[in-house]
Amino acid sequence: MLPAFLPPLPGVGFKPEHFAAIREGAAGIGFFEVHAENYMGAGGLPHAMLGAIRADHALSIHGVGLSIGGARGLDGDHLSRVKRLCDRYQPESFSEHLAWSSHGAEYLNDLLPLPYTEETLRLVCDHVDQVQAVLGRRILLENPATYLRFAQSTIPETEFLGEVARRTGCGLLLDVNNVFVSCTNHGDDPRAWLAACPLHLVGEIHLGGHDAEELPLGPLLIDSHGAAVADPVWELFAAVIDRAGALPTLVEWDNDLPDWPVLAAEAARAGEILAGGGHGLAHAS
Repeated sequence: MLPAFLPPLPGVGFKPEHFAAIREGAAGIGFFEVHAENYMGAGGLPHAMLGAIRADHALSIHGVGLSIGGARGLDGDHLSRVKRLCDRYQPESFSEHLAWSSHGAEYLNDLLPLPYTEETLRLVCDHVDQVQAVLGRRILLENPATYLRFAQSTIPETEFLGEVARRTGCGLLLDVNNVFVSCTNHGDDPRAWLAACPLHLVGEIHLGGHDAEELPLGPLLIDSHGAAVADPVWELFAAVIDRAGALPTLVEWDNDLPDWPVLAAEAARAGEILAGGGHGLAHAS
């Protein structure tokens, strides 16, 4: 299998609105990431832009529709489309979510959580094995943002992720914002979650913004990808880099998209922390 390998630098999600600015210069950006489902057509302007970006930059393709945790098996047609896309662009990395988003012929516009049980573990491993066999490459599996827990769960999330990686040979995509969101929602300590995380299996990090709602029982955080990275998430990220060393790090900003200089500044802040071995927070603006 082809390994997932991105440069240990900051990256950003490619958005067509930023194409002209990127072509004028994207100093300090180590890679771009796109959602697979946005590029499943045969041609047109989206592929013309992505082809131009790919010619000059490392590329990560991030799937949001394989439904690896779905109970009824993977959609073979969708997986074939993902393969064609990866064959076309030969990305340095392909990743998906530890979640489900379909049931039979019904597709939901969300990444839904799973109960962490032995049955689910076997199901997810089977699906990861299938994806990697079809794509011919090692994939990365991302920890989800969660808003509830299943009473049936018997395996801690970090242990579940590590066991999937051990059984299948996949890597992990560590979304630090998702850790902060989930732990805040469940009243857990995100630093304890990260202390238990097998960082040696992480091939990419995601950072993103979230929204907050005050409820009678406390704050509810929503993984929105529509704001700047929050200070507590930067602090957790710095702690991860201090422990693991520099890793490819994506700044996600998919909604309420800012102008390119704002997104580039977020990537530069990540770059300072990476270059400083987790000690660049004091120099970030």
